[in-house]
Amino acid sequence: MRTQLETDYLVVGSGAVGMAFADLLITESDADVVIVDRFAKPGGHWNVAYPFVRLHQPSQFYGVSSVELSNGLIDEVGWNRGLSDLATGAEVSAYFDHVMRHHLLPSGRVRYFPLCEYTGEGSFFHKLTGQEFQVRSIKTVDCTYLNTSVPSTHTPNFEVADGVRFMPLNDLTTLDRAPERYAIVGGGKTGIDAVLWLLEQGTDPAKITWIKSRDGWLLNRKNTQPKAEFFEHSIGAQASQFEAIAAAESVDDMFRRLEEFGYFLRLDPDVWPTMFHGATISELELEQLRRLDDIVRLGHVIRIDRDHVTLERGTLPSTPDTLYVDCSATAITNLEIKPIFDGELITPQTVRSYQPVFSAAFIAHVELTRHNEEEKNRLCGVVPLPNSNLDYMRLTLAFMTNQYNWNQDPELRSWLLHNRLDGFSKMVNDVSKDDVDKRAILKRLRDSAVPAAMRLTELIAEAEAELTTTPP
Repeated sequence: MRTQLETDYLVVGSGAVGMAFADLLITESDADVVIVDRFAKPGGHWNVAYPFVRLHQPSQFYGVSSVELSNGLIDEVGWNRGLSDLATGAEVSAYFDHVMRHHLLPSGRVRYFPLCEYTGEGSFFHKLTGQEFQVRSIKTVDCTYLNTSVPSTHTPNFEVADGVRFMPLNDLTTLDRAPERYAIVGGGKTGIDAVLWLLEQGTDPAKITWIKSRDGWLLNRKNTQPKAEFFEHSIGAQASQFEAIAAAESVDDMFRRLEEFGYFLRLDPDVWPTMFHGATISELELEQLRRLDDIVRLGHVIRIDRDHVTLERGTLPSTPDTLYVDCSATAITNLEIKPIFDGELITPQTVRSYQPVFSAAFIAHVELTRHNEEEKNRLCGVVPLPNSNLDYMRLTLAFMTNQYNWNQDPELRSWLLHNRLDGFSKMVNDVSKDDVDKRAILKRLRDSAVPAAMRLTELIAEAEAELTTTPP
């Protein structure tokens, strides 16, 4: 017999996006919320993340609006020292559990159903007991759309022969003896984390092979700091970014300019990156990565055998005692854009670059304060998730358009100023009229914004035209 439930909002998924959305509903309205999730605890993919994972950007940008995650600390040790603290995976998991048990559930307006499989149309069942539920809701919020793929649950898209030492990144901490060599498969942020962790443990960089299908542009973490003492780097980098875009003579020239002032970093100055996933690292981490000499750039892995690796553009000799660590999972598996507001369905996606939790909170606020679907979707233009260099331009223009629209709305400007997940509005608002240096940076930002948006539009059109005329 099915249990019947009624609610205002059925939130599918208690990962970071679902938690941020539900938190905003509870704090800014009297809505009733049902949350359904397949995991036993809130936190989504953090439940199965590798043991040494950390946030890639400051903790202040992460979590739910009403409960602080960051302790406001500056790291004093390690390769992030001098920058805002990065919460560990364990800290993030404990944080979401705390938010659920001590904030959402005590409100009396949240019912949480963990270990439940959602089957669509308001139906779900408990995976242990088999109990079935049917929810009648005013709105359904699909927080599983931006599904995150993690190493422990990822199936490689290449063959691995019998007898090859091969493991997901999660298992790296379980080793009981050192292999002859480590081979990291994957050039994204997970691969970066794997290399850095091995080096942090004292592994000889000469024993590490890094197999990268593509090189990527990397964001400099110094430019993402939400503290007043980093104003010149954070806001100054935004001004310099717009100036570089506005002055660019071509797409490649734009990336060169962005690299020159430190907005972008790259692993090898002699290798031109073709990938952009928004990975963020510190300059000290980059120094460590550059200790590696054995970096293989022969395209995607096709097959791993005990004595060699077959890649798209060649073969790599190997040994039976080489340990292959799979870091090839793509963080976000669904890159297709769809309307965020569509009748009774809300599908949270990013409306600010690199910030899915801020985006979820903002979308929830717009849901509560705007009543016209066309207006909601206008204010919540989807900022596409990046894969290529062209995507950097697309997401930057989309975010600039959103920010312009938000700035025209006094209510939204006020909300941004007081929401803790917005790292920079308060920093800008707090600049003293007498602070000549910071005021000069803000003037540069204002003066270059429109020219940058116009030039981005031209560069995107040029790049898309080249794609259509270039043979595959």
